[in-house]
Amino acid sequence: MLVIGDEILSGRTRDANMHHLAGELTRAGIDLKEVRVVSDDAAAITAAVQALSAAYDTVFTSGGIGPTHDDITADCVAAAFGDSIDIRDDARALLQAHYDGTGRELNAARLRMARIPSTATLIDNPVSIAPGFTIRNVHVMAGVPSVFQAMVASVLPTLTGGAPVLSETLRLELGEGDIAGPLGELAARYADLSFGSYPFEQNGRYGANVVIRGQDRARVAAALADLKSLFAA
Repeated sequence: MLVIGDEILSGRTRDANMHHLAGELTRAGIDLKEVRVVSDDAAAITAAVQALSAAYDTVFTSGGIGPTHDDITADCVAAAFGDSIDIRDDARALLQAHYDGTGRELNAARLRMARIPSTATLIDNPVSIAPGFTIRNVHVMAGVPSVFQAMVASVLPTLTGGAPVLSETLRLELGEGDIAGPLGELAARYADLSFGSYPFEQNGRYGANVVIRGQDRARVAAALADLKSLFAA
């Protein structure tokens, strides 16, 4: 995933799209391997698109496809693939119908949202009409969470997933230093599963939530049972 926007890096906006995408992909049995955040800088966006597109099967971007001057994502993605970009008739028709229906003008600023790379296919946007687009293995989506979520729902059925990832959590009232050795040995015995330890501090006491993840329900259940036995009081 490529998250684009100065507002994210400045701390002005908390990104909710990564959390949503990660959950949806997990349910579809697809691993989210990397999330990269870049500023509204053309060279940075173009380079990131090229790098992530080459490294992964699928890339999702969020942000920078609105009507303002700093919405440059579409141009950068087109540049990344050597594609031309201009106002597309199909995208313009969608916007024209929408704004005619609301009694508002399809002005020059709003028309910027119809600028789509020539070889891209449109991503449906049932929330605010302005489309996202897919070019090669990159899905370019809005940054507004409600619109991003709707676009994800449009794209996910086109992707090939696997078995959903299952997870079980055990809360231990022990510090990570106390559980690290035995937990590492258990993880080695269940090498087909993923073990994560997430420490916490509450009322002056330290503990950890141990999360077991995998696609085989029986294996996850067996590992959880062994984990409970390992740290039984």
